[in-house]
Amino acid sequence: MKKTHVDRIRRWLRLTTRGMWSYVLLMPWFVPLISYLLVGQSYISHWQSFTGATLLIWLLSTIAFVTHDWAANAIAHRYPSLRQTVLRAGLTVAAFCGLSGSFLLVYTWFFINYRPFGSQLTYESVSSVYIFDFIAILLLAGIYETSYSLYRWQQHQMNKEKLKKENLQGQLQGLKSQVNPHFLFNSLNSLSSLIADEPRRAEQFVNEMASVYRYMLQTNPRAANVSSANRWDRDTREVAEEDPGDEDADQLTSLDNELTFIESYYHLLKTRHGAGLDLTIRVDERYRQHRIPLLTLQLLVENAVKHNVILASKPLKIEILTTEAGHLIVRNNLQRKNIRSGLNRFESTQSGLMNIQAKYQLLGYPQLAIAAGPDYFTVTLPLLTKTQTNL
Repeated sequence: MKKTHVDRIRRWLRLTTRGMWSYVLLMPWFVPLISYLLVGQSYISHWQSFTGATLLIWLLSTIAFVTHDWAANAIAHRYPSLRQTVLRAGLTVAAFCGLSGSFLLVYTWFFINYRPFGSQLTYESVSSVYIFDFIAILLLAGIYETSYSLYRWQQHQMNKEKLKKENLQGQLQGLKSQVNPHFLFNSLNSLSSLIADEPRRAEQFVNEMASVYRYMLQTNPRAANVSSANRWDRDTREVAEEDPGDEDADQLTSLDNELTFIESYYHLLKTRHGAGLDLTIRVDERYRQHRIPLLTLQLLVENAVKHNVILASKPLKIEILTTEAGHLIVRNNLQRKNIRSGLNRFESTQSGLMNIQAKYQLLGYPQLAIAAGPDYFTVTLPLLTKTQTNL
C-alpha cells in the first residue's frame, strides 16, 4: 500500500501513526478469522456469505479499532515515560479488554439472534470467539507498546544528540570568553603583578586558572567534574558509582561540583575586578547533590559580569541561593552598561540564557524562570533529583 494512501486512510479514520500500522498488520488476518468464528462453516461455503460477512465484520472491526486507538493514545498521553512502560501496558490491555468485551457482546448477540449469512454461532460456542479475541488483544497491545516505546526511545536518542550539540556549543561559548586575547591579557597581567608582590597569591591564581581551564576543556562531561580539590574528585566518583545507569548523567552534574568550579572561576574575576565584584553563595546542604546542566552557573555569572558596570564604588553583587521549594536562584543587582554607537556594544543576544533553556527543554525538565526587575536580574532554576533524571 502506497504511503499516500496509508496517510489518507489514517486521516480519515483519525488514527495515530502507530494505530494505522497496527490496523494494517492486524485487519488482513483478524477479520477473516473472527468472521469464520461468528458465522461458521457457511462463511467459506458460499462466496456471497464470505463477501458479505467479511465486509460487515471489517466495518464493525474498524469502528472497534478506532475506539481502541483513541483509548491507547489517551493512556500514552497520561503515562508517556519509558519508566511507566509496565503501567501503561497494563492499562492498555485492561482498556482493550473492556472495549472488546463490550463490542463482542453486541456482535455475538446479533449473530445468535438474527443468524446473518447462515451463522451457526450459539451461546455454548461463543467462548471460542472471546478466547480468540483475547489473544488478538494481547497481540495488539504488544504492537502498540513496542511501537510506542521504540518511538520514545528514538526521541530520547535524538534529544540526547541535540543536547550534546548544545553542550558543545555552550562549552565553546564559555571557552571563547576565557581564551580570547582580552581575557587572557587581563589574566596574565593580573598574574604578573602578583608574582612580584604576592607570590603566594600568584600560585593560588595559577591553580585556580588551571582548574577553570581544565573544567572548560574536558571533552568527556563526566570527567569535566574534576578540580584540583580532592573533595571534588571524590564527589564525582561517588555520583558515578551511585547511579551508573543514569542516561542523562553525561549532560548533568551535581550542584556541589558546579559551585566548586564557580569558586575557582570567581577567584579569577575577583583578582581582576577587586572590590567591584562580590559573590555570595547561600546553598542548603540538602540540595548540593541535586543536579543541573553542565556550566550553567558559569554562563549565568559570565552573563552578569558581561552586561553590568563593575566599579569599586558601585560593586556588582551576585547571589547564588536555594529556596525551600528546591529551586536555585542566581541574581545580580542591575547596573547595565551603556550602549554607545561605534564603541563597545553590550547589547545582549541572550545566547547564554537560550543555551540553558535549550538544555532543560531537550532533557524534558521544567523550564527556568527569568525576571528582569528594576533593581535585580533573577534567574530561577529547577534543581533535579536522581528520580527526575531517570526516564
